Amino acid sequence: MFNFIQKLFGSPSLLEETDSMKKFLIVGLGNIGSDYDETRHNIGFKILDFLAEQEAFTFESAKLGSVGTFKHKGKSVLCLKPSTYMNLSGKAVKYWMDQENIPMDNLLIITDDINLPFGTIRLKTKGSDGGHNGLKDVQNMLQTTHYNRFRFGVGADFGKGRQVDYVLGKWNAEETKAMTDRLIVAADLVRSFVFAGVKNTMNQFNGK
Repeated sequence: MFNFIQKLFGSPSLLEETDSMKKFLIVGLGNIGSDYDETRHNIGFKILDFLAEQEAFTFESAKLGSVGTFKHKGKSVLCLKPSTYMNLSGKAVKYWMDQENIPMDNLLIITDDINLPFGTIRLKTKGSDGGHNGLKDVQNMLQTTHYNRFRFGVGADFGKGRQVDYVLGKWNAEETKAMTDRLIVAADLVRSFVFAGVKNTMNQFNGK
């Protein structure tokens, strides 16, 4: 019955919270499909999957992506893995921001960054897309460069013209070994963003 109603009227609100300032949207960028599992470009998905394990929630298929929710210290959090493929990520972001009435300040985009060494994390409140197609589409859909983004460094160990192969490649053995520690820090950053705010989280986590 729920699915029937959902098809008739669209996706209902998933967050029971009515105070928009207590609602957060955490978006992990990536590409759907098993071919992209464990690739550098999918670190956004990987971080959200790890967070789901820690917070004991599951992802369910919904409009334009897979979504899951949890609560953290009185705040309601919607996690989104867009199903639009990387280059159209902004469509899913915009839809769920509008659907749940989530303020721009409470949006966090998680993405890979070849300009940072592996595992380095950097939280910013604005900036260019840096040539990242996912961020480029988010920027186009939101019509602003002023949105919070959490960049996870994947390094740049590739030759000229091999960037696409590198970011769509699998983690190497050394990266895989170090990944759990990095995921713990990443999940802690997300929770800090929700509870303590972006500025405090930047001070605590940037470069960690």
